[in-house]
Amino acid sequence: MADKRWYSNTGKDGDVVLSTRIRLARNLADYPFPHRLDTAGKEKVGREVRDAVKDVPALHLRFIEMKDLTKTNAVALAERHLISPEFASSSEGRSLLLSDDESVSIMICEEDHIRLQVILGGLALEEAYEKASLIDDILDERLKYAFNENFGYLTQCPTNLGTGMRASVMLHLPALSKLAKIQKIANAVSKLGLTVRGAYGEGSSPGGDIYQLSNQVSLGISEQEALDNLKSITLQLATQERAARKELLKDINIQDKVSRAYGILLTSRVLSSKELMELLSWVRLGASENLVPVKTELINEMFVTMQPANLIESIHSDADPATRDEIRAERVRKALEAGRIN
Repeated sequence: MADKRWYSNTGKDGDVVLSTRIRLARNLADYPFPHRLDTAGKEKVGREVRDAVKDVPALHLRFIEMKDLTKTNAVALAERHLISPEFASSSEGRSLLLSDDESVSIMICEEDHIRLQVILGGLALEEAYEKASLIDDILDERLKYAFNENFGYLTQCPTNLGTGMRASVMLHLPALSKLAKIQKIANAVSKLGLTVRGAYGEGSSPGGDIYQLSNQVSLGISEQEALDNLKSITLQLATQERAARKELLKDINIQDKVSRAYGILLTSRVLSSKELMELLSWVRLGASENLVPVKTELINEMFVTMQPANLIESIHSDADPATRDEIRAERVRKALEAGRIN
């Protein structure tokens, strides 16, 4: 396809910011929250949301019933950050609307009736919010949202009351991580209404030194205030990370780790996804300072496409873990050789 996925677009401040995501939680006034709906009720909500957007050609949203996907298909979507791991874990009555370029996804009957998400490469808070807001307006015109004048949009979890918006950026912070500064940063930003988590949200580990920074507060604050706050802190963290990278890479031993990581990826015959993430993080650190002949775009793609479920999808076979690790190593070797910067 001509349109690039978010992980193939470096975007603004792409040396540090992998992606930007805007997520809006909405519920329909005439239905109980999803946890109180049976399968038939969830499917009915899915049809209403589908019908609300099906005659809007500019959106090009494909309707997917989760029961029609294999477990691998569902996990692959979660690995690409298009749905939540929780949404992938159960297909009962759930459905998904997905754009061709995967920048827009709407989970139907996850924690809320509607979880509208826009994800773009790099730092693009304004662009992602504008796109999400446009789709939200279309849905609002055609569906009856659960809204209260005092509390704003009503959501199953009280932490999402108000705007119902979660804005987040995915950051690659290898230098700050290796200098053991992440916990201090997490403590500092929590006082500013933000939270730092692993790449897949609450409870996930920061594999490959990838972290998610998002707003915690949605009640009593406007969308613009939340976006401005997140952008300001993101830019500050990006500045800190760049300075830390330059300082860290003055050490010949760190330079050696980068070169060794690149060498292993170029020559390995077996690669687990965990080892790959660790090695790619070192290589991406070196690539940011031109220590290795590889573009960050290629590394970004491998962070996603070499994950287990996406790899299985691409080979159209349920390969066992050992075979999968061999295929992963071969593909990484070939990608790095083909993408070498002269």
